[in-house]
Parts: sequence; C-alpha cells; structure tokens
Amino acid sequence: MKLSNILASVNQVEKSKFINALDRVCNEAMIHDKELAKRVQKLDGQIKNASSGEIVQLFKLVLPYFEKSVKEQLAMLGVQASLLTNIVSRDGNSIARMSWLETLYLKEWGEIDQLAKEIKVQFEEERHQTEYLSEIRRLDIYHACLKEAYFNDEANNREAKITDDERGILNILASKLDITADFKNAIEHLVNQIPQNCVMDCLNAMRELGIVFVRRKDHLVFIADEVVAMLNRILGKDLADKHVLRILRTLSDAELNNILKAHDKRIRGVERKDKIKTIIAMGLTSCQMLKEDLCPSDSGLNERKERLKLLIEDLSLDLEKLGTTLDERASLIISCLNNSAEVEFNALSATGFKEMFASLQKHFPELNTMLQAEFEIEDNETLDVDKLRALSITPHDILYVLTNDEVKAVRDSMGLSKRGNPRLMILESFADATDRLIDNYAALAQRDLAVLRAENIDITEAEIGVKFEEVTKAIFEQLGLEVDEDLRRSINTAKDKVDILLSLSDDDVIIGEAKTCKNGDFAKYSTTSRQVKAYVNRCENAGKRVAQVLIIAPSFSDDFVESAEMDTEVNISLLKASGLKQILDAYKIRRNPKFSAKLFTKGGLLKTDLIAKNI
Repeated sequence: MKLSNILASVNQVEKSKFINALDRVCNEAMIHDKELAKRVQKLDGQIKNASSGEIVQLFKLVLPYFEKSVKEQLAMLGVQASLLTNIVSRDGNSIARMSWLETLYLKEWGEIDQLAKEIKVQFEEERHQTEYLSEIRRLDIYHACLKEAYFNDEANNREAKITDDERGILNILASKLDITADFKNAIEHLVNQIPQNCVMDCLNAMRELGIVFVRRKDHLVFIADEVVAMLNRILGKDLADKHVLRILRTLSDAELNNILKAHDKRIRGVERKDKIKTIIAMGLTSCQMLKEDLCPSDSGLNERKERLKLLIEDLSLDLEKLGTTLDERASLIISCLNNSAEVEFNALSATGFKEMFASLQKHFPELNTMLQAEFEIEDNETLDVDKLRALSITPHDILYVLTNDEVKAVRDSMGLSKRGNPRLMILESFADATDRLIDNYAALAQRDLAVLRAENIDITEAEIGVKFEEVTKAIFEQLGLEVDEDLRRSINTAKDKVDILLSLSDDDVIIGEAKTCKNGDFAKYSTTSRQVKAYVNRCENAGKRVAQVLIIAPSFSDDFVESAEMDTEVNISLLKASGLKQILDAYKIRRNPKFSAKLFTKGGLLKTDLIAKNI
C-alpha cells in the first residue's frame, strides 16, 4: 500500500510517530543541505499540521537522509531488528496483524537456530577436513571474522557490536567466500544470538523510527511500498522475492542447475520446485545471478548477453532499449521488474482482475492456500482482489506463483493459442473480456440482458450492478485517470461503500457513484444524495478534499438534475453512461488526446458532446 493511502487509513495519533521521525531527519538534514532547506520551506505550514500530500512530498525530498538514518538506527537495534526488518519487507507482509508477524518471526528464528546448531556441529568436525576452502572451511573463516568484528569493541571497554564499516567488509567477505543469506544469518546467530522474545518491543522501536505504522484499534501493522523499497536497498536486495521467482520460473532446468552448482548446492534428485525454493532462500543478488550464475562457467560474454536478451523476451518486459553491455542488460531487467507494479495493475482493469482471479480459483480450488503460503499471508485472512491489490500483489504475480505446467493447463482449458507466453495469453484474454463489456456499456447501464447475451456476454441479473461499477472504473483507467482502489478500500466501512475514487492529487479526490436503471430515467435523488454525503464525510475524515461527486447513470429525470444543481451541501456532476462511452471513443481516436478529470467538475448534467469534441 502506498504511503499516502496508509496515512488515510490511520488516525493522527498513529501518524505521529512517522511524522516525528520525518521531522527529526528533516531538521538535521536542512542544517547541511541548504538546497533541501529551500525546497522544504516551500511547503505550507508546520509538518505536524501538514496534509497527507505534503507529508508524502516531504518524505520524497528527504528520502536519502531518511534511509541513512534508518540504516544507522537499525544497526543500533541489533540482530533482532534485522530479522524483523527482513520479515516485514517481504512480499505479502505490508499489512499484517502484530500477532501474525510474531508467528512469522518465531518460525524464522527456529529455522535459523536449527541451522546454527548444525553448523556448530560441523565446526567441531572441521579439523578433520583436508579440502582447501571446502564449504565448512569457508563458513568457519566467515564465522571467525564476524566474531572478531563483534567482540573487538570489548577490548576498548565498549559495547560489543558490528559497525556499518565492519558490516560492509563482512558483506564483501561473504560474497567472496560465497556465503549465502541463510548461512550468514545462522552464523551471526552463533556469535550474537538473536532474541527469541520481545518481538513486540522491537516492532514498537521500528515504529519510533518511522518504518512501520501500528493501528492500535485492530493491532494492524502497515509498511508503505516506498519504505519496503528503501528497506530492500538497506538489506542489499536488488529484487523482491516475487520478481526473483518470475526469473526462475522462466529458466530451464539446466540453468537452475547452473545457479545451484555455482554455489555448491545439491542438484541430483532435487525436484524443480525445490531448486527454485533453495535459490530464493540463498538470497543471491539478482545481478550476480543474471551475469555470472545463469550460464555455464565457460560461457563467453556474447553468449551471456544473448541469454539476457532472450530472458527479456521471455518475461515480456517492455524496454525502450536492450542495452549493449552485460551490466546494462542486467540493470534494465532489474529496474523494469522493480517498477512493474503500476504498469501491471493498469494492464488489467479491476473487472478483468476479478474475473481472472475467480477463473483461477475454479481451476485451482487451493489457490488461496497457495497464495497464503507464497506471500506469508495469515490463514484466516479473506483473500480477494482488493486485499491482493492492497498488498501490491499484481495479476502477473499470481500467475507466476503457478508452475509453468499449471499455467499451460489453464491456457489449454481456456482454448487459447499455444504460441507465445502462456501467462501473457491468459492476461490478454481477460483484458479482451473487459473490452467487450465496454463496447456494450450502454446496455449494461440499462440492465439489458437480451442485448448482452446476444453479444455472448455471460452475465446474470444479480451481477449487472457490480459489473457496471467495475467497467466504469476500466473506462476511467483507459482515459488515463487514477482509480485509487487502495484508498477506497481503506475508507470503506460495512455501511458506507464508495463505488469509485479518482485521485486528482495526494489530497484531492473525485467520488464516483455508478447507478444502473432498467426502465426510464434514474430518479432516486434523496437516497443517492444521502449516500454520497456520507462518502464525502468519510473522505474528509481521512484527510482528503472532495473536489466533486460524479454520478454515472443511463439517464436522469428532470427532477434529479434540478435537485443536483440546487444542492448547496456538495458539488455534484451528472454523467450519462452513453456520454462517458462517447468521451472514451473520442479519446481513443485522437493521436495525442488531452483529458483531465477536472472536466468532470463543472457541476450539473455534463455536456459530453462538448467534452468529446475538445479532447
């Protein structure tokens, strides 16, 4: 979830820890950075009274200083904070209950403790080893160096700890000795045992640093997407695990073996899924894996470059250039995957995403369990598209959780072409389904089942209202507007459920209400106005300014139009469904269309002919 949406989800008391941490970093940075001081002073008012948009803007300005401060403070908190940081920054853990994070922590602590005990036994037997730089010998060297780095402070009567400089040297040593992340954690546990208890205290300390938000009323922990990216950099991860999984799913068995052999891991008798799991657990940098481990050790530079070119095609990455060097191609792949979430959410409308998820659940009744295991989501959580979107899990991420054989089985059962990327074929098929509904948008608004079924659209009477709402969102997305599902989910309650939220900026929104009507004009103004006024209050309580309320329906009665124009409590614009489709058609045929959501803020019944003409 984005930082702006988390700020809208928590109250002022819960925001205060983050604001205080940001204010502290900002004040320290401005002393040394005069240019930053000028830019900060342009923000209106004091930070404690700043709007959500201003806080997000300030965070972006001071991010390099904030990241440096967090890195230093985490080092002071010790190994427990490092382990907990690794957990909260993982895929699927950006929204979780405190008790669930504690469960994940204890599970991981147990695995590290067990591996540490096994290594200790091997150290006892190491003196019988004669092989130069065997795996256990390399682990022993790293153990000795880490132990010295930790305890050397005591010789000067200082508290034992590993400084940033020492940590940097140890990381290089681990890389050169080929010590993977799981073994690094276990060896550090041998030297400086990770505490098994006091997880909540550590979580609260991280809250003080501005890393996490804790909503006390339901014990939910939030970590913003922007902070996750920052923590990954601090942890030395160049790609999230879900993106590493994509790369590994795309590789052949021989290439997986190359990676494992490069790090002395067993390959005989190991199934493909276990090879992938082992590689992810090793915590290799993707850059190293792509440049060095993917191809056989005797491969030439041109062969490695050509393999990355093929990988770009296999992953269907939309790159403006391929890069001329090996380093460039690896960097382009990593950068594209790191910035893929927004593009992937936009590639499939809300309707298409829901239809794809429902279809996959039919093919795989255990899909929810698979996703919960892959992304460490609590068992009792209800998984739906809104929840997945809040966790930044895209349609692509879901399809890559499935094995290659499972995806091909879905493709074949859907009767799709066997040529090309099967995951891309599935995604495109659900995008096409949304396009058919858009083409018949007016019939959907009028609840005309006969026309819809004549166009081979399989839909029931009960589904029409929800489909109309979802297709309206898809049209707005195609017009280039930001449909903010995270914010909508955060402010909705069981009683008040906004249909659509369009974000104009970090603070300004348009509330959309989609209404179908079977016979005649839509005429229920009193009911609708009560609804939208309740939504306006919800948005304002979340720190958002409502620029306009937009009601979309097949047509409106004269009384409805007059009542909307005379309403003094809220600004209401009325938009006919046929008019919205007319605007979209005009937008699509323009070479360089120009459209702004502000065209919806004129009030009263909108003149769609004029809007379409001036796009």
